[in-house]
Amino acid sequence: MKIAIASEENRDLESRAAHHFGRCPFYVFITLDENDKIVKTESIENPFFDGHEPGVVPEFIADQKADVIIAGGMGPRAIDWFNQLKVTALTASAPTVKDILAKFINNEIAGAESCHDSHH
Repeated sequence: MKIAIASEENRDLESRAAHHFGRCPFYVFITLDENDKIVKTESIENPFFDGHEPGVVPEFIADQKADVIIAGGMGPRAIDWFNQLKVTALTASAPTVKDILAKFINNEIAGAESCHDSHH
């Protein structure tokens, strides 16, 4: 399983978690084995950080072969777009990417709550 987590820094698991899936400078991609052990981590710069059209970030995440995207917030259209691309969209907040990953592994993330921020 490959998980993408929106991040503010290029520090892999130690990165500060981002509050928004599209307006973050990086994504940390974490590959887990069938026992939820980390196989690989990689920080990738968000090519759409300075601005994006609807749908381009979900397509970018799907193109990276992610099964799951986790961010502090995302709008209902983005959640729908991820779902159409077979990427599970989840929302969670925590100080670091490592903390969000721990919540995911421990089944402490219930799903995606869409935020209704005017930027979505």
